[in-house]
Amino acid sequence: MALTPRLDLRQSQQLVMTPQLQQAIKLLQLSNLELADYVSQEVERNPLLDVGEPGDGPITQEGGEQGGSASDDYLREGGEQGGDGSDGIVAADRGLESAMDTSSGNDGALDTDFETNIYNSDAASDRVSTESAPEGMSSGSLSYDGGGSVKSSGGGFDERGLDQTLEGEESLQDYLMRQMAVALHGPAERLIATHLIDLVDDAGYLRTESLDEVAEQLGTDEMEIGRILSVLQTLEPSGVFARSLGECLSLQLKELDRFDPAMEALINNLDLLAKRDMAALKRVCGVDQDDITDMVKEIRALNPKPGLMFGGASVQPVVPDIFVHKSRVGTWVVELNTDTLPKVLVNQQYLSELSEAASGKEARTFVSDCVSSANWLVKALDQRARTILKVSTALVKTQSHFFEHGVRFLKPLTLKDIADEISMHESTVSRVTNNKFMSCPRGMFELKYFFTSSISSGDGGDAHSSESVKFRLKELIDGEEPKKILSDDKLVAIMQGEGIDIARRTVAKYREAMRIPSSVQRRRLKNMGS
Repeated sequence: MALTPRLDLRQSQQLVMTPQLQQAIKLLQLSNLELADYVSQEVERNPLLDVGEPGDGPITQEGGEQGGSASDDYLREGGEQGGDGSDGIVAADRGLESAMDTSSGNDGALDTDFETNIYNSDAASDRVSTESAPEGMSSGSLSYDGGGSVKSSGGGFDERGLDQTLEGEESLQDYLMRQMAVALHGPAERLIATHLIDLVDDAGYLRTESLDEVAEQLGTDEMEIGRILSVLQTLEPSGVFARSLGECLSLQLKELDRFDPAMEALINNLDLLAKRDMAALKRVCGVDQDDITDMVKEIRALNPKPGLMFGGASVQPVVPDIFVHKSRVGTWVVELNTDTLPKVLVNQQYLSELSEAASGKEARTFVSDCVSSANWLVKALDQRARTILKVSTALVKTQSHFFEHGVRFLKPLTLKDIADEISMHESTVSRVTNNKFMSCPRGMFELKYFFTSSISSGDGGDAHSSESVKFRLKELIDGEEPKKILSDDKLVAIMQGEGIDIARRTVAKYREAMRIPSSVQRRRLKNMGS
């Protein structure tokens, strides 16, 4: 059989992930602060982009009013109804009706049709639409205001200078250096002390196994290193320059004049204290029950990591991405935190100047690419705001009993439940809930918190959320009396009597996840007066 060339026509379907679509999907996973960093990098790369002032804060829309295109029919129904347990859900989106026309009319983008909704990769068409704009618009700017709306505004980027400087925190090393300058006077002593201070970690411990290594590095004898170390161990905070937990506690007890032989024996047997073996501790220390209880209380009053009160890396507070609160008419209002959302501007005036100055083909191509990229970013940010608002509103509607009554009324929920509710893909919901936090009257919660597994009901009723079961388990343990410690079997019996069908191994797993000791350890702790 001879091989001959031939032409075949075949039809197939495949999903093409363009670079713009990949970046748009990536935006969903970013928190507001991460998004601000991303936008700043885009502004550096694209001369047509400017960053304006953040939004003036979320605007609340009450009474079930229509909040814009993100508040679609299902959201508005939640605000009008009230008897379905949702008590009315209102999506406050600062008027997410966009100034630009998304011809598809579908707000549930970021799924398979995401590419057709949020950007136009045709740079030439972007340039044509810009050049054909009305004359009065040439000095304006197309902007995304952080709350979701895209609009045209006049004026350029308001560049503001620093009007104040921040005072830096004093680190532990700086604090020790100031004290060392007073405690030691000789140049050689200060040189050794400076080296030892450099070896102190954030917790205040000396990071070295032996003083012999330090003496060898500095070319001196171990006795001199030990003498200077003993001076440094008298500095504040008490317990600093210790090489072990026992030494740290000993230094603090010596300063309090409480390091007697019985306490020294207790410090030398901290492993028994960790095991709560009070009988063995009483024998080792030679004291009775009242004395050992008082000694343990003194130990617990000490600071095992004294250096943490100074310097160290600053703790960044969690900034909420979504706010949830009740309006005056009793409806739950869901709104984006526009204070942390970047405001992106496409500077039309600068674009007009660049278009006139671009004479060569390469220059015109560069301007076209910048226009396309800038317009895509503005639309992508708008679509991101719409999607986050839609998912958050669906969460509040589904978990309305949690917001009303607390953790015990948290419902079992999966990503698929929310995805089906808002007609989006599961992966989109997963990306939206990743690293996003919601602030509500009951506290700050990560969006992932509301997705919990279910535990069946013993009486055939609705299933229970695993988080609500954990909460009930902790309630029972916190309320137990020292003489009536509840075992895991007893906890199972109580919860099954309340209609929660739970196994003993599940109780043990939940208890360990919450770092709650066993019944034997809890009995010892209660007897110690903890």
